[in-house]
Amino acid sequence: MQSPWDYPDFDDHEVVHFVTDRQSGLKAVIAVHSTHLGPGAGGVRFWHYAKSADAVADALRLSRGMSFKNAMAGLPLGGGKGVILADSARTKTPGMFEAFGRAVEGLGGRYITAEDVGVNVADLVTVSKHTKYVSGLPAAEGAVGGDPGPHTSYGIYLGVKAAVKRKLGKDSLEGLHIAIQGAGSVAGGLARRAAKDGARLSIADIDAARAHRLADEVQGEVVAPEAIMTVEADVFSPCALGAILTPESIAALRVPVIAGAANNQLLTPAEGALLLERGILYAPDYVINAGGIINVASEYLGDGDEATVKARIEQIPGRLEAIWDESEASGRDPAAVADAMAMRLLGRA
Repeated sequence: MQSPWDYPDFDDHEVVHFVTDRQSGLKAVIAVHSTHLGPGAGGVRFWHYAKSADAVADALRLSRGMSFKNAMAGLPLGGGKGVILADSARTKTPGMFEAFGRAVEGLGGRYITAEDVGVNVADLVTVSKHTKYVSGLPAAEGAVGGDPGPHTSYGIYLGVKAAVKRKLGKDSLEGLHIAIQGAGSVAGGLARRAAKDGARLSIADIDAARAHRLADEVQGEVVAPEAIMTVEADVFSPCALGAILTPESIAALRVPVIAGAANNQLLTPAEGALLLERGILYAPDYVINAGGIINVASEYLGDGDEATVKARIEQIPGRLEAIWDESEASGRDPAAVADAMAMRLLGRA
């Protein structure tokens, strides 16, 4: 396996921690990108990777994205991410999460973990038995915390509406066609809100049964996963995994707007310029999808209630507008503009 310093996605990360626990079978990577604004915060992902090097690259990309996300959301937190390497059967045991909790505790507060793909609140409860540096735990009625998915989906919905107003001049999603990639918690929240507004939905997911359940609920249509990015629609909303916007996929897009929840949607920074060249308005992923971390941060820091979290999430459209304004004025693509803003906040300009 190559050195972390040699990975294209290595960006002066402060810590890259490799975790092995023979008793539980845990293999994990914890990457802390920056603690300039506070402890590195970001969820832990449980995923099967074809190669262990792919897990390292994912941890590097995701932790950098969390630095940018937290900075742009105005949170007193840096960026970090955990990745647990699952086997092909995605075998999950409490022992793995206990060992992961011990590893997090061993970092002494430099990394705060939370929920991400493949990890649920029950897993975090197990983690919390071995570390206090965890958030996203079950919350009492009216308190912040718990599943970040609904908060993320609310921010995505607001961001989609902002993008539609900016690009299409429409104040409502009524009558618009939205193609959603994914049918999980966040995608489902977006779909339900958009359907309530009168949008027409196309939905794709690698889990066909899940896609059909969501489509039936919102009176949408199911599209094959390999076809969702070529659907002619008003909005394409990526709400699954990242690195999907490549030169080839961008050339095949038939939408004027991209606004979705997936992390690291661009394969490389160069793809942002390609979207601009095609006249497609892009909502930088770590700006639009910050709702979940805003909730988790409030839980961990103890600095607000549900109303506070809602008000903070409702600032997302304004941040997107500022990015689009600067993009239009400078000629740089929105992703490049957002990156430059985040780098300034991180003291890395």
